[in-house]
Amino acid sequence: MRRRDGHRRRLCQFGISAVLQFGIAALASNAQAENATKTTVPQPELQPKIAYCENCHGVSGQGFHGYYPIPRLAGQQPEYIKNQLQAFIEHRRTNNIMFNVAHVLSPAMLDALTESFHQLNPKPLTKPAPEDLIAEGKKIFEEGITKSDVPPCVGCHGPEAKGEGQFPRLAGQLSDYVADKLTNWAKERGQNPANPDTSAIMAPIAHSLDQQQIKAVAAYLNQLE
Repeated sequence: MRRRDGHRRRLCQFGISAVLQFGIAALASNAQAENATKTTVPQPELQPKIAYCENCHGVSGQGFHGYYPIPRLAGQQPEYIKNQLQAFIEHRRTNNIMFNVAHVLSPAMLDALTESFHQLNPKPLTKPAPEDLIAEGKKIFEEGITKSDVPPCVGCHGPEAKGEGQFPRLAGQLSDYVADKLTNWAKERGQNPANPDTSAIMAPIAHSLDQQQIKAVAAYLNQLE
């Protein structure tokens, strides 16, 4: 009898354990499915949006040289794009075209778009630049400019200028776009002092660079893959 009771107890314990494991696995599976439902956008919906973005931002999001430079999105940090789109929506960064694009995007579509562009890595759309100008830009990027209180760009944007989180990727960015943004920083950003854009940290840095230094940094970043 004792042997049978012990055997029954072991079978019971095994059964309970199996049920618990199955239940936990089922809950995890349901949670994953629910999360996927929240964040996944069907390809038939996503692809037209990507194509729409590429009309301005170029094939594979590599950027475009038009009437004015349109930035590279390929390889860009998703968190940075989301922050900037929110800044357009809240008019902390002024651009009427981007406001109209950004304010209609659902959270799920925003996640899908930013992740899609983050995964792209086409060759940079480069413009020729003198080697000494590129070398000067590299030095500023890696060492900063002590006399002007300009810190090394590498400190936030990383040794390969690929960014991280809210700090944007700069590698491969159009040189004329970088130069234009640094030159006209205050005209486009920080329009609502009570609710500053997260990139406000760049304002004093941009103001401390002269035109030669801006061109040098832009030329160096444009060459990076």
